[in-house]
Amino acid sequence: MLPEQHTRLIAILRSVLDTLIPGQPLDITLERPKVAAHGDVASNVAMQAARAARRNPRELAQAVAAGVLAHPDAAGLIASAEVAGPGFINFRLSAAAHQAVLDAIQAQGERYGHRPATDERVLVEFVSANPTGPLHVGHARQAALGDSICRLFATQGAQVSREFYYNDAGNQIHNLAISVQARARGIEPDDPAFPADGYRGEYIQDIARDYLAGATVQASDGDPI
Repeated sequence: MLPEQHTRLIAILRSVLDTLIPGQPLDITLERPKVAAHGDVASNVAMQAARAARRNPRELAQAVAAGVLAHPDAAGLIASAEVAGPGFINFRLSAAAHQAVLDAIQAQGERYGHRPATDERVLVEFVSANPTGPLHVGHARQAALGDSICRLFATQGAQVSREFYYNDAGNQIHNLAISVQARARGIEPDDPAFPADGYRGEYIQDIARDYLAGATVQASDGDPI
């Protein structure tokens, strides 16, 4: 549902309610039904207004639904309005309203769904892969997930800060270094001379072997590391 369609339906509901119960200010909200088959958008406004109107919520909902369908501004927007439960009103958008969303997506392109910038600040910490152990596909997945969450917040106007701990200093890195040094010298993990807090995984031997061989890897810009 496009923002302008959302605003338009709320205006229609307010107009109908002003006719049914004049002078009663109401906070009208719309939400997606929990079950998609129930409709495109729903409102509980009849249940909110029932006490002030001194009417049964479901009976009032029926009157509101009928008023919306008869409202001239609903043409081309609302295809049906059905009352469910104690007084929920489920609306189904017209085919033209759905097609308007496709037109908006095509017209706005990559900017579709974006909202204006706000003062909301969001800090997202993600990945922070521990370099003292082997990297695996989960680290790559979390990097993609974390960045996607940041991009989503940004599309909604938030000022997003990303935080990624490289963890390239401290006791863990020290223990990693002395573990590699020990394996490079041929000291096995079960040797009493092996560092007490050292890492004993076979990947340490792989790192030591690559270090002794002068192995390099290529960065994305082509420079050897």
